[in-house]
Amino acid sequence: MSADSERLREAVRNRYASAATRFIQTSEISDSGCCDPSGCGSGTAEAVFGGRLYPDEEREIISADVVAASLGCGNPLAVAELHEGEVVLDLGSGAGLDVLLSARRVGPSGTAYGLDMTDEMLALAESNAREAGVENVEFLRGVIESIPLPDASIDVVISNCVINLSVDKPAVFAETFRVLRPGGRIGVTDVVAEDQLSPQDRAARGDYVGCIAGALTLAEFRSELTAAGFTDIDVTPTHEVAAGMHSAMIKATRPR
Repeated sequence: MSADSERLREAVRNRYASAATRFIQTSEISDSGCCDPSGCGSGTAEAVFGGRLYPDEEREIISADVVAASLGCGNPLAVAELHEGEVVLDLGSGAGLDVLLSARRVGPSGTAYGLDMTDEMLALAESNAREAGVENVEFLRGVIESIPLPDASIDVVISNCVINLSVDKPAVFAETFRVLRPGGRIGVTDVVAEDQLSPQDRAARGDYVGCIAGALTLAEFRSELTAAGFTDIDVTPTHEVAAGMHSAMIKATRPR
């Protein structure tokens, strides 16, 4: 990995470590998430990022503290359509909200894994799981470009506003394809850019979405998934998070 890539990864790691530490100390996390509330354009950070993007029925079954610690840009569970007994992996699981919700959906016969590179977030997630009394979860330390799980071991991969932070997105898609079973699927939310935005345009909007390593365009997202071997690809923007930048729901399948 190049020095620039390592610098970007460490910047991401430090930002989310600070977010977890701040939440433990103050129960406030919104100013450390994907969006700085002082510069979110037409909406507040809470309106376009975080736990408020989940429906009431999901927020009510999980501790308010866990919901408050969400840093996502959407609700991947609305995309993934989880079923009883499935094995789910959340890339960049943070404080664990999507892992805990997934564990409840797949039930005792299923398993929900959370993968994160930040020790502080992993500690927070494990504490949240204990408090929620959810046992069919396991949190793993690692990077999403090198997933510490065997080939063809996962039914569904989810992620919430994390792929845009990666310094090597082709590796993320290749690793996701590798760990999915044939017929497995992804259901993620992520920040994407409109196709006309140049890399310079996207960099200028970096403060708004907090995606330090940058976001793909809609076309680039589809192209990268295709190159990794995925089919049935659908990338659907849901709401704007900055000028020309959107939260999107992304679906794809590993062919059987």
